[in-house]
Order: sequence, then C-alpha cells, then structure tokens
Amino acid sequence: MAAMEQLSVKILGREYRLSCAAEEKEALLAAVAYVDEKMTAIRDHGKITGNDRIAVFAALNIANELLTAHAPEGPLSDLAIGDFRRRISSMNAVLDAALSPQEKLF
Repeated sequence: MAAMEQLSVKILGREYRLSCAAEEKEALLAAVAYVDEKMTAIRDHGKITGNDRIAVFAALNIANELLTAHAPEGPLSDLAIGDFRRRISSMNAVLDAALSPQEKLF
C-alpha cells in the first residue's frame, strides 16, 4: 500500500487538508490549481456570489470541458457529447434564471 501524504491547499482563499498517495501528489496539485483558477475567474467576473454557487458553476464548466473531449465510442462519443452539451446548457439557463433575482439583492 502506498504511503499517504497530507497536503494543505487553498481554493478560493479557503484552506483544505487533503490526502493522496505520493505518486498522485503532482496531479492533485494540478487539479487544485485548475479548480482554483476556474472558481476565481467566476468570482472575479462578478455575476455569481457565494462560494457554493461559484463551486456549482465551476463544476458545470469543468464537466462541460470534459464532455467536449472527443472519444471515438462510449459516453463521450459525438452523439453523447451533443446530448450532454444540451443538458449542461439547460442547467446553466435554469441556474441563471434562479440566481438572477438574487443578484439584485447584493
């Protein structure tokens, strides 16, 4: 069994303690940096407030990026990607509609 390392990372200014195998550390740190970058960009854009909402939008954006990666067969095939894109666009529209009235409160 691989030895686990304890890491302290920051995402959107908040510190998190994570554990990972030593050989996964570099990939985990890259993932943390990517998520932080996405969340910071959404926060700095100024339309979305609240870390939970920022996290949801970042997750949707990252999922959309993943799903647009082309795979010859399976769940990431061109046909499935089109369906996922439509679903994500629909989710974004629902979230925008739900959050729009709240933006006026701040």
